[in-house]
Amino acid sequence: MSLKKRLAASAAVIAMAAGVIYGSTLEMSGASAEGGRLSWFGNKETLYFWYTDDSMTSFINSAAVSFGEKEGVRVIPMLTSDSEYLEAVNEASLYSRQIPDVYVISHDALEKAYLAGLAVPVEDEQNICNESYFPPSALAAVSYQGKTVAYPFFYETSALVINMDYLEQWALQQAKRELTGADVDAGEGAQEISQEAVEALDQTVLAQKTQEYLEAGIPQTVDEILSIADTFDVPEGVEGIMKWDVSDIFYNYWIVGNYMIVGGETGDDAGNININNEEAISCLEVYKALNQFFYIESDTVTYDSVIQDFIDGKTVFTIGTTDVAERLEEARAEGSLGFEYGIVPMPDVSGELKSRSLSVTNVVAINGYSQHKELANRFAAYLVDEYANELYERTGKVSANLTVNEDNTDLQAFMEEYAESMPLPKMMETGNFWMQLEILFSKVWNGEDVAALVQQLADQITSQMSAG
Repeated sequence: MSLKKRLAASAAVIAMAAGVIYGSTLEMSGASAEGGRLSWFGNKETLYFWYTDDSMTSFINSAAVSFGEKEGVRVIPMLTSDSEYLEAVNEASLYSRQIPDVYVISHDALEKAYLAGLAVPVEDEQNICNESYFPPSALAAVSYQGKTVAYPFFYETSALVINMDYLEQWALQQAKRELTGADVDAGEGAQEISQEAVEALDQTVLAQKTQEYLEAGIPQTVDEILSIADTFDVPEGVEGIMKWDVSDIFYNYWIVGNYMIVGGETGDDAGNININNEEAISCLEVYKALNQFFYIESDTVTYDSVIQDFIDGKTVFTIGTTDVAERLEEARAEGSLGFEYGIVPMPDVSGELKSRSLSVTNVVAINGYSQHKELANRFAAYLVDEYANELYERTGKVSANLTVNEDNTDLQAFMEEYAESMPLPKMMETGNFWMQLEILFSKVWNGEDVAALVQQLADQITSQMSAG
């Protein structure tokens, strides 16, 4: 799913699940405004929990029941439209007796929520909002003006996905070339290695040398990917060394993420904006040059198409978000994926220029209008810590909690990338920054002048900040 779909408001209203009692509370109660909370709740303290993603329903309902039994309270999940979601939270807080006490929201909306009184500093009685439980990126995502104003829940970021069978074939080719005296770096122009020369090799030495190349072949920089492209005699059916969705900023941001700063580490510092700098321009020049190697049509490529191409064995490398781990395993189970794959952190742009991926963290916020803030804090902490082990299995979403998914190698690779990622800015004045940057990347990919585009973006953001 693209960043647009993750962050932009949906025009369609998400339908309530007809058979779920929690989401249908208002219709089923028949209570008037004077009736207050449902009479059949008795005297139990009651929380209303809002969320917008139907794939969360099973998890949320189960957590609500479990927490309710543990605490002797009621938690009423409310599946709500994601169209103008925060505005709906505000309206319900002001005019409804069933106030959303606690709710899920994307971290980049926290400034708006906090300034409206819809998010308040967490109490954190369980003492989990620290680096023993969450990486720096997660804590930065829930920080606003030095205060922790939500609990980190689950995240999205990107990582490099590798066809390990192809990489091993490349490593074997390189080992044979080196041991037979052929030119390792000659690529397609290399002299053909005779079968006799290969058969004369010590197989143990060949295996050891192949393993050395395989380990060295996990790309640490973009240059190393290009080196593999130059030296790999690809098998039949491989259409390209690397392909990714160049039309979506989520899969491009790593190129400039370490140098194009908007709001600093926590994305809320209006005085820390640095877009037009030498390093960012150099990174984008590298990105521009990649089009000459990979020939990806930005107007036709999609995330689904590149992942399917990878599954079909048409590419060696791609860039995926956390959903790719589940998708690849499903393809393996169906028999459509017949090779070993690896997921690793994104390579650096070069030996001198570091990369840094974008991340978006969904968080659990406590409504400042709630009359049950202490209970809301306990439920939020329960969701993101004690009950978080259930999250991935039930929803496919990856917990931001470091103590979760520790045995899942693929998800640990994403966690490693997430820990060093740059959270999307929170400042309302820069709410369209990612869209503007996406336009910039598209123009750079298609050959336009990098320096001019970066200057234009810097001027746009400066103007927006001044107007705000």
